[in-house]
Amino acid sequence: MTVTPDSRITVVTGASRGIGYETALALARAGHHVVAVARTQGGLEELDDAIRAVGGSATLVPLDLVDGGAIDQLGAALAERFGRIDGLVGNAGVLGGLSPVGHIEPRKWDAAFAINVTANYRLIRSLDPLLRQSAAGRCVFLSSAAAWKGKAFWGLYAASKAALNALVLAYADEVRSFGINVNLVNPGPLRTRMRAEAMPGEDPDSLKTPAELAPHIAAIVEADETRSAELFDFPSLSWMKLRSPQ
Repeated sequence: MTVTPDSRITVVTGASRGIGYETALALARAGHHVVAVARTQGGLEELDDAIRAVGGSATLVPLDLVDGGAIDQLGAALAERFGRIDGLVGNAGVLGGLSPVGHIEPRKWDAAFAINVTANYRLIRSLDPLLRQSAAGRCVFLSSAAAWKGKAFWGLYAASKAALNALVLAYADEVRSFGINVNLVNPGPLRTRMRAEAMPGEDPDSLKTPAELAPHIAAIVEADETRSAELFDFPSLSWMKLRSPQ
């Protein structure tokens, strides 16, 4: 598949496994050129093989999202190669461990916020000029119901996702007039490595899979999606407004 002026170019982070992998594959099936970002070279190569098998194309970017300078370079490289991007799926995230709030280690706090919040801020900062060059820029960021449930021992992950929600809603408000729509997705319990880390005794066969969620995420970054500043709740297959009426 050749990238043409009509191709939609979409960046997906955490693309080497789980939700990111399946979303990248779903986007490729829908005709997007996927810019696949992940730390794991081997996982990216497996994704590339899968994308080629469905007739799609990808640009592989081995990148550690804690490296802000590398994220800046990503924006510059994509500007030089494509001149724009049309979509961003901010999927990469970490649990950070479950712990009473008073026992959270500062290094674990910093590490979780570095990926779940700061990396997405750096991605927005780097890629916003390219999204503004699109006729229909679309962004999706992976949130969690933990952000508003206030469940014991989930304080670190919940705080990081609540911060992400606030960041994304502010960005959505800033860029709506530029034709860029920005939304959140709550995946709910899925058969992922992170879920297994959080719930080690849970039967994975009782959970939905990332492949079932992926087409919904792919649809949100299509040009015909008109919602913005909302959250798609996968468990209920419904949309939620997180911003109070002004």
